[in-house]
Amino acid sequence: MHNSEILLVEDNAADVRLTQEVLRKSSLPCTLRVARDGEQAMRMLRREGEHKDLPLPDLILLDLNLPLKDGRQVLAELKHDKDLRLIPVVVLTTSRAENDVSTCYGLHANSYLVKPVDLSEFEQVIEDIQRYWFGRVQLPLYG
Repeated sequence: MHNSEILLVEDNAADVRLTQEVLRKSSLPCTLRVARDGEQAMRMLRREGEHKDLPLPDLILLDLNLPLKDGRQVLAELKHDKDLRLIPVVVLTTSRAENDVSTCYGLHANSYLVKPVDLSEFEQVIEDIQRYWFGRVQLPLYG
C-alpha cells in the first residue's frame, strides 16, 4: 500500500498533536508534514530552501486563520499554480461563515469542513478524511 503524504497547514498546536495522534493510530500508512503558517506552507509546496527534497503532498488539510498568510491566500495561490493546483485541499477550520465557505469553494477547495469542538468528533473527522481520500478516491498523479 502506498504511503500517503499529507500536509497539515495549522497553527494550533493542540489540533496538530491530535491530528498526528489520530493518523499514527490509523491502519492507512501516511506521512504528516506540518506548516505552522501560510508562508511556510507555500515554501514547502514550492520546495524552496530546506524543503527542496520534500515530495508533494497527496492531500492538504488547510486551516483558514493562519499567521503571515491566511488560508484563503494559500488556497488562491495553490489553485493558480499549474504545478500545485491538482493537489486536493480540504479546508478544516472553525469558521462557519457563509462568506468563507463560498470563497473557499470559489477558489476550488475540494471540501470545507468545520472543526468539531468535541475531541472524539474531531478524531472521527480526521479518520473520515483519511478513509475517504486514501481509501476511496482516485487521486491524480503529479510532480
